[in-house]
This record gives sequence, C-alpha cells and structure tokens, in this order.
Amino acid sequence: MFRIYTSQSLGQKWVETYQECSPIFACILGFTNTGLIPGISAAGATPEARKYTAIADAEFLMNGVQSSYQYPLPPLHQGVSPVFITRAIVEACNIPIHLFNAGLPISPSVPFIDLGGQPANCLTTGTALPLSLVYELFQQGLEWGEKLAKNTTKNYLILSECVVGGTTTALAILTGLGINATGKVNSSHPYCNHEQKEIIVKKGLTNAGYYDSFQPITPFELVAAVGDPMQIVVAGMAINASIRTGVMLAGGTQMLAVYALIKSIINTSEYDVNLDNIIVGTTRWVAEDLTGGTVALAESIGTVPLLATQLNFSSSSYEQLKMYEQGYVKEGVGAGGTAIAASLSFNWTQEKLLNTIETLVNNYHKIIN
Repeated sequence: MFRIYTSQSLGQKWVETYQECSPIFACILGFTNTGLIPGISAAGATPEARKYTAIADAEFLMNGVQSSYQYPLPPLHQGVSPVFITRAIVEACNIPIHLFNAGLPISPSVPFIDLGGQPANCLTTGTALPLSLVYELFQQGLEWGEKLAKNTTKNYLILSECVVGGTTTALAILTGLGINATGKVNSSHPYCNHEQKEIIVKKGLTNAGYYDSFQPITPFELVAAVGDPMQIVVAGMAINASIRTGVMLAGGTQMLAVYALIKSIINTSEYDVNLDNIIVGTTRWVAEDLTGGTVALAESIGTVPLLATQLNFSSSSYEQLKMYEQGYVKEGVGAGGTAIAASLSFNWTQEKLLNTIETLVNNYHKIIN
C-alpha cells in the first residue's frame, strides 16, 4: 500500500527497521501571509477562510466528529480536507498526537504546545520572520525532537505540517538553497500555479537581496527572509530525533524543502544528525502529480527516500474524495504519512483505508446536515 520512489535501498532499509514499530504523530501548525495572496492556494475558498484552515484542521484532528465546532472546516472549491484521512487513521489506530503552534494568527481551540512563534510576513517582503525568532524556533525544534524521541525503541516519529501557502514558501527555500525547483513543486490546485509562485519567490528573494547574488547566506537567514515558522521547527525536530529513532517527514513539496533545509543546516553548522533515519512520506497524488515534478525534485535534493501511499479514491462513493483523483487537495496534515503508517505498522489494505475514511466522512455529514 505504499511505494518507494527514490533512494530505493535507503527507503527499504528504513521500512525494514521500523515496520514493527508504532508511530507517534506530531503536527506543526504555522501561517504565512503568503497564503492570503488571491489564487495562491485552494486550502480554503477565500483568503479570509484560509486564515482559519490550520486551526480548523487542528480542531478536527484532535476531536474528530462532534456536534459543533468552534472553528468549522472551511469550504474548499473542490474536495475535502486531508485531515479526514489523518483523523480516520489516528483515531482507529490510537496513534498519539502532539500538536504544536509554531506561529498562527489565532490560537487553536484544542490543547497544543506553544512554541512562541508568529505568523510569517508575505515572502514577497523579503523579511518573513525576525532572524532571532528563527533561531529560537530552531532551538525549540531541537529540544522537542529530543523529547519526542526519548524512549522510542519501538516507535518512530511522523512530523507533519499545516501551513496554507506552504508550497510557495517551500519553493522559496529550495530556490534560495540553489536547488532547481522550477516547475517541480506541487499545490492544492489541480494544475499547479507555477508561474504565480515563481513570480512571488523571485520578488521575495530580490527584496531580501539574495536573488542572483553571490552573497553568502545561512539557512537561518534564508528562512528569515522567505520562509515560514513550521519549516525551521520541523528541521530542528528531525535533526535531533533522528539520532535516536526513525523520522518520517509527512508531506510533499513542503517536507522536501525541510529535508533540503536540514542538509544545509548540517553542512554549515555543527549538529549531529542521522540522515539514514529520515524519509519523506506523502501521497501518490503528490508523487505522481503530472503538473509538478516531485520525484525529480527529490532526486535533485540528493539521497532522500521519497515514499508515497498508494491510497486510491477512484471507487469511493463520496464525490469529495473522488476529487483527489482529479488533482484537488492532494496532501496535508500528514495524510500521506499516516496512510503509509497504517500499512507499515498496522497492515491496513486499500479496502480498510477507504472504508475507515469513508465512515468518518459519513459520520461527519450526518452531524453537519
């Protein structure tokens, strides 16, 4: 129910090492005003709705179906939030959840760990986050990576994200690191808005003084210029956690950018890391997105094992789920990573995955209708 797309031997070694272990799930929430640019994201039908996407997803992730919500899931142009995939799996498999606020405009309505961050300015400013805050968030990530990985001899970590507009900040980080990501990133749109993203990224890097510049820049300065608060937190978490246990960066383009950021940090700083313990896990809707180039992007970053669940909604009785097969939504809130974990750790089949997710969607519609 999952496939290894890149770095086959490393990916297979990771799978064999952790297939009899249980996952611990962490979701790092963040926000960038880049997500408010009209048309930049389909994770919320309007810019105003996108302000609430992460906190609505967080509420549903933690509580599942209930009679009312403080922050209801925002309507999408098409499809349904990937949090339905994640919630269905963590609920059925009783996977522990840790929720982190790396920088949101509004605090979640459910219990969370506050990392003291702030929403990022639009990356076009070239001043997305204060550099001092980037360092502080990285230290928080290091500390929590160590905490989460303690006593995990029979566990591995799934590090997920929820950042609207995050594929655009991912493109900015990848470009700033010198990786050719043009036309290769994904989006929640059925056809990726590459031109719009590239114009935004060029403006941000230009305003920061880093576009076509030979000026030395650290990965921390790059995040401060054009990144978002989730990226540096997850990088820190993965670096320290990898010393003790396996880490699955659960996401598509955004987590490939985090992996590239990790490589840059350890190449320019003195931090111990075990890269063999880190993989990226996503959905086949991302890995096989014909409007992007996920596999090529992973290969250009280096030896990063890219895994993807083979979950398929073609036979679903719910149109919202079938929209994934048409390229809408694709990924988010660790949907791909948890689906891989369901197969890896709990031997779930396609039928079990689909039935469990559809049951949750059905129960939700009974309540809201």
